[in-house]
Amino acid sequence: MNKYISVIVPVFNESESLKDLYAEIIHSIEDKFEYEIIFVDDGSTDNSHQIIEELIEVNQKVKLIKFSKNYGKADALSEAFLLSEGDYVVTMDADLQDDPDEITNLINKLEEGWDMVSGWKKNRNDPLEKKIPSKIFNKITCFFTGVKIHDFNCGLKAYKREVIKSIELYGGLHRYIPAIAKQMGFSITEIPVNHRKRKFGSSKYGTFKRLIRGIFDMIKVKKILINNK
Repeated sequence: MNKYISVIVPVFNESESLKDLYAEIIHSIEDKFEYEIIFVDDGSTDNSHQIIEELIEVNQKVKLIKFSKNYGKADALSEAFLLSEGDYVVTMDADLQDDPDEITNLINKLEEGWDMVSGWKKNRNDPLEKKIPSKIFNKITCFFTGVKIHDFNCGLKAYKREVIKSIELYGGLHRYIPAIAKQMGFSITEIPVNHRKRKFGSSKYGTFKRLIRGIFDMIKVKKILINNK
C-alpha cells in the first residue's frame, strides 16, 4: 500500500505505556505505510510529554501536541485532526488496551470503499463496572441516532481524510463521531477488534458518571443532527 496514514493517540498520564505502545505501532505499520504518529498530551501531570519528546529524537515522523491543561478527548482529537496530513487517519487510546495490529485491518476496510470504520470491542477485557455502563450507553445511542454499530466509544477508529476534515469536535462529541459522520453523508461500518487487559495504572475515566455525561452530550448531538437535516 502507498497510502500515507496518520496515527493519532490522545495521552493523559500514560507514561508507563508510551514506549511499548510506540514500539507496537511501528512494528504494525512501518513496512506497510508511509506514516506519521501524532501524540496529543492532554495536560498530563506525569512525564508523558518527556517520553514523547524522546521518541521524536529517535523518529522525526513522531509529532507532539501539548496542552497546558486537561481539555478532554474531543479537543485532543480535534487538534490532531487539524495537524494530520494522512490520506487515512487512525485513532487509538494510549493505555495499550487497543491493539496496534488492528490498524491494518481498519485500513483494509476503508480500502473496500467505506468512509469510516469503527472498532468493536466484541470481547472486552474490562471489569463489569465499565462494561455495564458502556453497554447501556451504546444501546441508548444506537436507538436515538439510528446508527447501527455496537461500540460508539471504542478508541480504535479509521477515517478517510475528508471525514476528519469535515467534523467539528468539542465537549464530549468524540463519542458521537459515527452519528455526525453519517448525518453528513459518509458511509460507516465497524469491525471486531482485539481488546486487551490494562497493563499499567487505572482508567482515567469514570463509569456511571461517564454514562450520565454521555447522555447529556447526546442531547447536543440530537440538536446538531436535527439542524443539519
